[in-house]
Amino acid sequence: MNIAEWILVAILSVTLFIFLVVAIILMVKLFGLVDEAKKVAIKGQDIAESANGVVSNVRGLTSVGGTVEMFVDKYINPKLKETLKEKKEKKND
Repeated sequence: MNIAEWILVAILSVTLFIFLVVAIILMVKLFGLVDEAKKVAIKGQDIAESANGVVSNVRGLTSVGGTVEMFVDKYINPKLKETLKEKKEKKND
């Protein structure tokens, strides 16, 4: 081979070596990024589960609130109205 061919082979070899090293470094960084993305996804799932717990607690509170409201409307309000009516009748007498 000529000297020019050896120079070309040397330049291409060095260039290939540089790209290989850069590719290895980028792959290592990419694996680190994937690990961080997994951590973020897991944290997001934990937050979603906590939100589900809060929603179920609020749902329980609202269902109890609805039950209490129904109880008050059905039983307590009629009794109070009767009592008020009786007091009015006694005052009128």
